[in-house]
Amino acid sequence: MHPAPSIILFTVLSGLGFGLLIFLGLGIPAVTGWSAFAFFAIAYLLAVGGLAASTFHLGHPERALKAFTQWRSSWLSREAWLAAITLVVMALYGAGLVFFGTRLGVLGWLGAGLALATVAATSMIYAQLKTVPRWHHWSTPVIFLGHALGGGALLAGEVQLAASLLLVLGGLQIWAWLQGDGRFRAAGGTMESATGLGNIGDVRAFEPPHTGTNYLLTEMVHVVARKHAVKLRAIAYGLFSILPWAILALLPFSHTLAMIAVLSHISGTLISRWLFFAEAEHVVGLYYGKR
Repeated sequence: MHPAPSIILFTVLSGLGFGLLIFLGLGIPAVTGWSAFAFFAIAYLLAVGGLAASTFHLGHPERALKAFTQWRSSWLSREAWLAAITLVVMALYGAGLVFFGTRLGVLGWLGAGLALATVAATSMIYAQLKTVPRWHHWSTPVIFLGHALGGGALLAGEVQLAASLLLVLGGLQIWAWLQGDGRFRAAGGTMESATGLGNIGDVRAFEPPHTGTNYLLTEMVHVVARKHAVKLRAIAYGLFSILPWAILALLPFSHTLAMIAVLSHISGTLISRWLFFAEAEHVVGLYYGKR
């Protein structure tokens, strides 16, 4: 699928922001006053910035509020509600820490749970799509949650926990890539089933269905060369997992190195999320002879 920059920024930044909110809700790190304000400011800038970026992919951004009306059937709507409620609950929780030096434990645990549910809902927007076999698997929410927890621990300054989570995330991501490579073929879609002409024999594309492009081709059909994908996977893996892990686990702690680890992780996550969309094969491509 077409890797739109707005959607990449949305999923990466909001995942990091809500990931940090998860740890802040659990009292990690145990900060109050201006220190708490700084941590919450970072979390809210990332979470709200990511949510705002998602609206740029809409044809009519002014209609974004309508997303809240379909919560019974839409994971996008559920994510919108969960995000809004999480931000309100964590604002109240953060106010207690910043202005009164008091941690309201129950409110923090509730906010952490809601933040976790928000990331899970974001992942389900994609995991629910049977038309994209690579996404339609339990590994999709696992990877989204893994990035949120690993990045959140990194931003929270939990060195040992972040190092462990990032190493595990790297292994899971490699497994997800390798398993996902064969999922489209395993789903059994063919040009015969896409066109409904399988009863007359083998089908091949003689001419395109139309002379110009359209929305489906622009948004749903994107081809990335295998050799480029392998290189990008290696770069992403090294940046979001191996390099941060090495900095955190093997080198003495310093704020400069911690910042490098954070920037490396974010860069790698951006690349891996680009691949998440670029490598996703939508079955509509079969109809156009693109698969």
